[in-house]
Amino acid sequence: MLRPLAKTAHVLVVDDSPTMRRMIVTALRGLESVKFSEAGSGLEALERMTLTPIDLMILDLNMPEMHGIEVLQFVRAHNIYSRLPVIVLTTRGDETSRSEAAASGATDYMTKPFQARDLLELVRNLLPENEKP
Repeated sequence: MLRPLAKTAHVLVVDDSPTMRRMIVTALRGLESVKFSEAGSGLEALERMTLTPIDLMILDLNMPEMHGIEVLQFVRAHNIYSRLPVIVLTTRGDETSRSEAAASGATDYMTKPFQARDLLELVRNLLPENEKP
């Protein structure tokens, strides 16, 4: 009897820097059964989320068009995304930014530059268990 395939998790990486998006995806390549999408702005992230379900978002704060906190607030205002894990990954390491992200519903907060193994471990712990299709 064939074993059912595990569900593939979908991670959305949102950062206005293409280089940073590549670094994040590269750091997470060791994850099994995970596919990645990228967005270069908050508005693009919201568009991608409406087109394809995601299981986790990695979100920068400082972006054009729509600040990361605004994206986070939008996500948390909709029941469909209420349990979506959102990791804020930003250059802003001050306590005010951390508090604002937490108050807006961030699941976790990391600063850049980041350690690949730390991000990998955090994402691994936050992704939902693979389910049978």
